[in-house]
Amino acid sequence: MEHIEAIAMLQDPVRRRLYEYVAAQGREVGRNEAAEATGVARTLAAHHLDRLTEAGLLESGSRRLTGRSGPGAGRPAKVYTRTKAERSVSLPARDYRTAAELLAEAAEQAGLDAGLCAAARRRGESLRGSAAPCGDLEEAMKVLAARGYEPHLEDIGDPEDADADTDPDTDTDAHSAADSAGAAARVVRMRNCPFHAVAERFPPLVCGMNLALLEGLLGADGPVRARMDARPGECCVVVEDSKNNVD
Repeated sequence: MEHIEAIAMLQDPVRRRLYEYVAAQGREVGRNEAAEATGVARTLAAHHLDRLTEAGLLESGSRRLTGRSGPGAGRPAKVYTRTKAERSVSLPARDYRTAAELLAEAAEQAGLDAGLCAAARRRGESLRGSAAPCGDLEEAMKVLAARGYEPHLEDIGDPEDADADTDPDTDTDAHSAADSAGAAARVVRMRNCPFHAVAERFPPLVCGMNLALLEGLLGADGPVRARMDARPGECCVVVEDSKNNVD
């Protein structure tokens, strides 16, 4: 019942907008920012943000938003982030996570990584259907958002700086598009991994499966490509312009 009550909190449209805004930022959000972004009064935003925290959908803390410290820096402001805990409801009760973990454990022990990736790539292609490969990053973001990945664009910065941290033996083409496009190059990162619970226990297996799925879904030989680039708290895959999309 706890999960039902928490999810029911989002039935209120103002509360749902506030939750969606905080979740989409991937960082701490203050009351003033949340109120302005959703078009409600600060006092109303504060009330709903605190209710969402009480329900376990958000986490709260405090810090100075001015960037200053010491006398005259002002009082710390209350800030909010999405909680890492998952909430789900199934009526009647189902336990798909246990089944997924058992299948992943069996596949890992049997060395079925290649077979799993092949099946994932076929599933991605099936989900894409007769549609052409994604034509650009914006189209890829729409496809990823529909699958729950919560994509966002990120500048990858100066390719020279990025290359300094890249091992050429393990990531030969990681910045190929950036080298051609210059400092304006971007990648799509994803704040949510739909397979997070299983990926935590079997990261090589599940992350490889996820990459293959997205290759099939987005199109492996099109203008965009998916590649592995794990970062804590986000999906292990990023999407970028491929060499096929570089003039």
